[in-house]
Amino acid sequence: MARTPSTMLPLGTTAPDFRLPDFDGRMHGLGDFGDSPALLVAFVCNHCPFVRHLRREFAAFAHEFAPRGLAVVAINSNDVEAYPQDGPDAMRQEAAELGYVFPYLLDESQAVAKAYRAACTPDFFLFDATRRLVYRGQFDDSRPGNGRPVTGADLRAAVEATLSGGTPPAEQFPSLGCNIKWKKGAAPDYAGG
Repeated sequence: MARTPSTMLPLGTTAPDFRLPDFDGRMHGLGDFGDSPALLVAFVCNHCPFVRHLRREFAAFAHEFAPRGLAVVAINSNDVEAYPQDGPDAMRQEAAELGYVFPYLLDESQAVAKAYRAACTPDFFLFDATRRLVYRGQFDDSRPGNGRPVTGADLRAAVEATLSGGTPPAEQFPSLGCNIKWKKGAAPDYAGG
C-alpha cells in the first residue's frame, strides 16, 4: 500500500456535483444535502488499513454531529474489479457493522474522486452552507502504529467552527492513507501517473 497524502484542494473551492449509487443502487447527489449547514465528503474504502484504523471513531463522529446539522457522505472510488473487497456487498456489510448514518456511495467511474482531487483513503473535504471548501485534510494525527489515539481532533475543530458560523483553523494538515486504487491507465496527473 502506497502511503499517499491528500492533495489539499484549494480552500474556497465549490463542491463538485455528483450523483452516485449506494451499495443498494439508490442514487444520491450533492443536492440531497441542500439544507445542511455543513457537508463532509469522505473518500474511504473497506480494506485500507488507514481507514480501518479510524472507521469506528469516524462512524461515531458522524452520529455525534448529525443532530447538529452536519451532513456526511462517504464515497468509495477504488477499482472494485481489481479490489472486490471494496465492492457493494462489502460496502453494505461495512455500513451495517459500523452503523453508518450516512450514504456510502460507489464512484465506479472514479470521476467524482478526480473532480475532488481525492488521492487517498481516507480523504476528508468539509464544505460550509454555501458549499465552499473550508477544510480538507486529516481526521487527526493518529496513524496505524504511531500510538496516538484516534480523536478526530482536526476535523472536529473544523466542523465545530463551521457549524458555529466561524472559520476553521488556517493550519490544516494533509490526510495520509492508501492511494485510491485507480483503474489501469486511469490514474489522474496529480496521482503521479
